[in-house]
Amino acid sequence: MSKQLLTSFQLHDLTLSNRVVLAPLTRARAGQERLANVMMAEYYRQRASAGLLISEATSISEQGLGWVNTPGIYSDAMAQAWRQVTDAVHSRGGRIFMQLWHCGRASHSSFHGGQPAVAPSAIKLNGDYIHTPLGKQPYETPRALETAELAGVVEDYRRAAERALLAGFDGVEIHAANGYLLDEFLQSKTNHRDDAYGGSIANRYRLLGEVFAAIATVWPAHRIGVRLSPNGAFNDMGSADYREQFAYVAQQLDRLGLAYLHVMDGLGFGFHQLGSAMTLSEFREYFHGPLMGNSGYDQASAEQAIASGAADLIAFGRPFISNPDLVERFARNAALNPEADVAHWYTPGGATGYIDFPCLQY
Repeated sequence: MSKQLLTSFQLHDLTLSNRVVLAPLTRARAGQERLANVMMAEYYRQRASAGLLISEATSISEQGLGWVNTPGIYSDAMAQAWRQVTDAVHSRGGRIFMQLWHCGRASHSSFHGGQPAVAPSAIKLNGDYIHTPLGKQPYETPRALETAELAGVVEDYRRAAERALLAGFDGVEIHAANGYLLDEFLQSKTNHRDDAYGGSIANRYRLLGEVFAAIATVWPAHRIGVRLSPNGAFNDMGSADYREQFAYVAQQLDRLGLAYLHVMDGLGFGFHQLGSAMTLSEFREYFHGPLMGNSGYDQASAEQAIASGAADLIAFGRPFISNPDLVERFARNAALNPEADVAHWYTPGGATGYIDFPCLQY
């Protein structure tokens, strides 16, 4: 098997040692304080042979919370706590971006002192339940953000990006996928607004564009990535005009000189089945910078995507959970460890299923 996946890649001014990326993976080990810790630093250090690491989704504000025991980046203490993670990654020569997250309607009032979660429109997520500080709870109808509030949301992203810089990250990724706030604004299913942020494909993109512009006052554009999920059904997403919407988004982002476009092109995370899936090759028509594929790739399909020119980078999620040395295993065509037990994916404070997987013995 060819090893193009393991060749170096020039991500603008960053030289990546290979094209393997650690996908952002929520692991819920930050505790109630939502502070990065020693165990998290070890987790990322173990995986630092990836060309690029993307942190787990990290909340930009208290308003953006929607998951128990996930980390934040909305205080100076949080920024300082993350420094041990970035130092650990850099000690092994790795590069790491922070993924910036606002959950939007995929949240619950118990995260917000009894106040409803916010969203572009007051449209309830159709799902079984959500894990909250009160245990499993039914989803609630969110509150539609007022137009005047959106500048504050943009500012929260900017401040989070500033703290990510102080924490020693090499860049940031804007999470505009998987049914969280920015994706909710992009999609007609969840955005029924009649102001400048809804009602048309261009208006639905507006908030993402403003977030990018604000972050670009802190970071150069080539250190800012964006993640999209055009085919995804996760968090009750999927819009009839998905193809037109995401083509437009990619074309707008193409003008900005961003670090990369991270597209969840695989269907393993759920497919809305509203038409044929958008592919990386299709996105190549709209976006001419570095393109990252994600979801369901193995070594062979990743090699094929790189060799065909469809992708420049491939992000791996589940294989990296149980194989901290995934890059080394790819290099040696070595067998992978068994998949991690789902019961340990989000174990609060637990090292089991987190930092205890065996590596190859040389």
